[in-house]
Amino acid sequence: MSLVTTDFGIEKALQQLGVQDMNHGTSTGSQNFGSGEPMASYSPVDGQLIGKVSTTIEEDYEKVMSVATEAFKQWRKMPAPQRGEIVRQFGEKLRELKEPLGKLVSYEMGKSYQEGLGEVQEMIDICDFAVGLSRQLHGLTMHSERPGHRMYEQYHPLGVVGIISAFNFPVAVWSWNTALAWVCGDVCVWKPSEKTPLCGIACQNIIAEVLKENDLPEGISCLINGDYRVGEMLTHDKRIPLVSATGSIRMGKIVARTVASRLGKSLLELGGNNAIIVTPDADLKMTIIGAVFGAVGTAGQRCTSTRRLIIHESIYEKVKNALIDAYRQLRIGNPLDENNHVGPLIDTDAVKMYEAALEKVKDEGGNIIVEGGILNGDGHESGCYVKPAIAEAKNDFEIVQEETFAPILYLLKYTGDVEDAIELQNGVVQGLSSAIMTNNLREAEKFLSAAGSDCGIANVNIGTSGAEIGGAFGGEKETGGGRESGSDAWKIYMRRQTNTINYTTELPLAQGIKFDL
Repeated sequence: MSLVTTDFGIEKALQQLGVQDMNHGTSTGSQNFGSGEPMASYSPVDGQLIGKVSTTIEEDYEKVMSVATEAFKQWRKMPAPQRGEIVRQFGEKLRELKEPLGKLVSYEMGKSYQEGLGEVQEMIDICDFAVGLSRQLHGLTMHSERPGHRMYEQYHPLGVVGIISAFNFPVAVWSWNTALAWVCGDVCVWKPSEKTPLCGIACQNIIAEVLKENDLPEGISCLINGDYRVGEMLTHDKRIPLVSATGSIRMGKIVARTVASRLGKSLLELGGNNAIIVTPDADLKMTIIGAVFGAVGTAGQRCTSTRRLIIHESIYEKVKNALIDAYRQLRIGNPLDENNHVGPLIDTDAVKMYEAALEKVKDEGGNIIVEGGILNGDGHESGCYVKPAIAEAKNDFEIVQEETFAPILYLLKYTGDVEDAIELQNGVVQGLSSAIMTNNLREAEKFLSAAGSDCGIANVNIGTSGAEIGGAFGGEKETGGGRESGSDAWKIYMRRQTNTINYTTELPLAQGIKFDL
């Protein structure tokens, strides 16, 4: 591993996380190995090589699955509150390592240091949630139609859960899945994004230490690294009853087809094309803050990033001018410098997509009102820094219908009432997050009604980006329909079983069927 010395303590953070001088990309707890070709991780912050990990080949994968399936046999028998205690200890380790892990997230992915810390806080929060949940995994009791019978349902662990995560949240989304899966009695095999492999190794090191301290099987948490071919090992494997996949719609459709072909279950968290509706009754100060953070936070690389701003014609010019003024104040640079608002895109391929999107919107007749462009020199040498852009457009533009993972905000105008704005909001194939800015109670309630937003997340007077652990996270339509994190999302990690107990000396049949011998 080639360590990069910066002014922001990256070298120390890597040492604290145990990812210094490590060349392994496959892990079953404390045992690290990997026989595939090395895979390099370059920071989009400065273009420097952070380190290399070996990739997982089929022989490595089989070893992982063998260890994981054996670990499941022991882990599922441990009472759920005891499993919760292990998750609690994991959360405590995260509290101790929040700063170095947040720095690694920021440096390897490119999001601001504050957002990196926020991502680790999400991990801590889901651990807390899961600990409480470990004493509340509940079923139902039903009345039987047969005398002397009792009916109830209960939930049991599924087995080995496969997790495929994306680069934009390199640690939080894994923890959403694992914390719940662990308290449910499952074991996990994780394939992190090939763009952020060191974040995966750091997390695996942390949980491996907890498992070792408690004399538990290392296969409770396993790590595999590589490109889509490694992901295919998970999706095709009949030993994995559930695959949770976060990424693009294109990827999600492939995963869904593959897992469904073997009658497995998939939990999909895919693309978003999120909009904020701005009505004449909106608080404009709140609107600008929510829209700007939603559009440029994580350099527009969140699935919940604000892509479209649907503004009533009566306030359109006022909102547009306020946005232009706000964008002039944005500072773009090293995300570890907390004076900056916007960091880099993940890599130069993302930059090319950003450029292509801006060209496309112009070709379709859009008007660029805040010019984009690539930044070079003066701390932007990686070639991954771009200027957040704003374009006036129409909802039916082909490029507006797509999700561009970059800081591009499209302004759309509506002329009627809030129902017209909702129609525009819903007029895309994605259905993740949505928001309305209004102080009008009727408008807010219409937006939240059955005839309102068709997204999995619908907010009033906050933006589209950012979600709390307590609520289920996910979206409808081509976003995939999955739900992670809070509420009753835990149920997908378990199998439901209906039980009937006869405590009499007779054997009456259901529906009054007679069968005498």
